[in-house]
Amino acid sequence: MASQKERETHVYMAKLAEQAERYDEMVESMKNVAKLDVELTVEERNLLSVGYKNVIGARRASWRIMSSIEQKEESKGNEQNVKLIKGYRQKVEEELSKICSDILEIIDKHLIPSAGTGEATVATATANTELSSTHPIRLGLALNFSVFYYEIKNSPERACHLAKQAFDEAIAELDTLSEESYKDSTLIMQLLRDNLTLWTSDLPEDGGEENVKSDEPKAVEPKSADAKSAEAKSTEANSVEPEEASKDKQ
Repeated sequence: MASQKERETHVYMAKLAEQAERYDEMVESMKNVAKLDVELTVEERNLLSVGYKNVIGARRASWRIMSSIEQKEESKGNEQNVKLIKGYRQKVEEELSKICSDILEIIDKHLIPSAGTGEATVATATANTELSSTHPIRLGLALNFSVFYYEIKNSPERACHLAKQAFDEAIAELDTLSEESYKDSTLIMQLLRDNLTLWTSDLPEDGGEENVKSDEPKAVEPKSADAKSAEAKSTEANSVEPEEASKDKQ
């Protein structure tokens, strides 16, 4: 049984790494906490989430830049440069795949088995099935998943379908929305609608898939234990971070 002192040390080092913007080390510290096989606190879950968000976000940004340069070089007919860029882009894709597999393993092997009842279980396993259509966590999940389909899978049709379904279901239950989550939920619903407007312009008239993209879509990002710090370090300019993700941090 790990000592409380060891746990507190890992959490402190994660916070320190966040302040220093050394997110890979932040992730390692929080992985050490997860591997203690204890139910994470709200603060610990947020630190883990913010750490992974940043290590993934940095590589996503790199991937976008390289993809843009690759398209420009292709249009110029610079095949040698295209070959070099593809190799570099694939390296980033492999890193992304490894990071995603890493967090999934942490969730399956440590977080879910260690989660008790209530919010901890919802956060790791049952958000989509047990939360209402207007709950900000469920809406945020739908928003981010739709962005994944659009941005990573190059599937604007599926992205639009998921975003529209989440938006319509939330609208249908808008009268049941609690005062506590009203602000967060309506903000995310607005992002869903904004993305739908953006994405429908990318859909060809025949309904097929298309890879040409407009402006960058908007997604929800979590806050860490230090809300102001997380906002300052956010890599997405147009995002909303629901208060639900940062409760009990004060």
